[in-house]
Amino acid sequence: MPEVKSTQKVVGVNGNMMTVEFTDRVMQNEVAFAKVGDTRLKCEVIRVRGNRADLQVFESTNGLKVGDEVEFTDELLSVELGPGLLKQVYDGLQNPLNLLAEQSGFFLKRGLYLRALDRDVKWAFTPIAKPGDKVRPGDRIGHVPEGIIKHYIMVPLAWKGEWTLQTVAAPGEYTIDEVMAVAVNDQGESRRITMTQFWPVKIPITDYSEKLLPERTMITQQRTIDTFFPVAVGGTFCTPGPFGAGKTVLQHAISRYAEADVVIIAACGERAGEVVEILREFPELEDPKTGQPLINRSIIICNTSSMPVAAREASVYTAVTLAEYYRQMGLNTLLLADSTSRWAQALREMSGRLEEIPGEEAFPAYLESLIASFYERAGLVRLRTGEEGSVTIGGAVSPAGGNFEEPVTQATLKVVGAFLGLSRERSDARRYPAIHPLDSWSKYRSVVDRKELDYARGILRQGSEVNQMMKVIGEEGTSLDDFVVYLKSEFLDYVYLQQNTFDAVDGATGAERQRYMFDRISKVLEGSFTLPDKDTARRYFLELRQMFMDLNYLPMDSEEFKRQEAGIEAKIAERSSANA
Repeated sequence: MPEVKSTQKVVGVNGNMMTVEFTDRVMQNEVAFAKVGDTRLKCEVIRVRGNRADLQVFESTNGLKVGDEVEFTDELLSVELGPGLLKQVYDGLQNPLNLLAEQSGFFLKRGLYLRALDRDVKWAFTPIAKPGDKVRPGDRIGHVPEGIIKHYIMVPLAWKGEWTLQTVAAPGEYTIDEVMAVAVNDQGESRRITMTQFWPVKIPITDYSEKLLPERTMITQQRTIDTFFPVAVGGTFCTPGPFGAGKTVLQHAISRYAEADVVIIAACGERAGEVVEILREFPELEDPKTGQPLINRSIIICNTSSMPVAAREASVYTAVTLAEYYRQMGLNTLLLADSTSRWAQALREMSGRLEEIPGEEAFPAYLESLIASFYERAGLVRLRTGEEGSVTIGGAVSPAGGNFEEPVTQATLKVVGAFLGLSRERSDARRYPAIHPLDSWSKYRSVVDRKELDYARGILRQGSEVNQMMKVIGEEGTSLDDFVVYLKSEFLDYVYLQQNTFDAVDGATGAERQRYMFDRISKVLEGSFTLPDKDTARRYFLELRQMFMDLNYLPMDSEEFKRQEAGIEAKIAERSSANA
């Protein structure tokens, strides 16, 4: 528990915000504890005006009244970093929820705060530095195995300047609080280095030599994403969509198959029922890389919409700080936040209590700035060791009624590099993943040829126009050429855009297979066929579509795949104008 710097008095309480009058120094984002009897409620300073400070309380303020004591700590809201973070489920303040439940009972106990990491587990330490080495913050002293991850023990990132190592622990097993090294600086100050350190969540970790442009495609093995709306390693994307559009299933699929070493899920204000679904299903997902449970290389930060609103904001920053920490080890980290709309609603509630001038739909006027500062913490960086590490951020947005014109979605679209808009129309038609192929976009590089991709997009756009026209004038009023374009767009949708995430083969399509299949599909889209009437055209494309869909379920290296492919070649040759 942090030491108490000073004790002040409450002069006002408004929901989960309180105002304190102080006589000592108080700083922005400082942690304090409000005392309600024997209970201490964790708070954070969010505004300082004159000799008064407004604090958001991370717990229910029932019983808190004017005149109660508030203890200031002179410390910023921080998280503990070290081995043992993986496989954990935390709340927004980094309390392990399983231990919190054990000590609280059915309902979580107010004012109970636990250490984030297990102090009893012993880790096999291997030193890589030696006495006499000159080190700086972030330099590596040694490493311990954390599952499949090589977890580096670093000089604390909060230190300043150059230090000289006096001692380094020998290889062996140690707990996280044991001293791994002792360092001294030019002023003769001596400090101990353990396996753990603390870092303020609102301050980005920038201890790297260079921030690079995110150009390499992060393969998610989801065809719609990698081909049409790619995400870059170290890039940003958002997945807005209405309730029931498949955001959670899409997140699970991306978590399993994306090229990421560490996955962090921030349930920053989703409904309690959906979080329960994540907690039940996510640990059961099999990691295709290792065959072990996916949770072994994951962290879940869990704050539901039924928890105090202030904790939602904390969970977002806690998650991104943990992602940056693993980036410092040269790892690729994927952070999925669900849903940033609930975080924005918490900001709106707190802004109203601060009596700030509201922006659009009563959201704070600085909403865009806060959302931008969060996504800007993503990035591909080159460390001082020469290695590259990345944080890729994907945020789910839950606009009311699927309205993408609302402020949170629009503010997010201004800063992200890819927009994967989920469609109610497609989810109702059971076309999953329900990413709308015409509304979505990406600034990143696709895994397929740009020319073929542009042609396929043109087919989708023309097919949609013909479909809208047929709804008005009927199929009989449509020309055969237009009808064939519509059939080609439906063919592309069914055989490539749609994907069965529950199938072992179709659920994950690697980059090589995507390029191979898209090349074959492009030949159908660009081909001319001898089709005398609409009934013949419909029957032909339905048969061809089913053959391609069956091909999607077959491993590429199997004999069945080759036989099915030969059948498709013969089917195409039946009506190909080139063979006529």
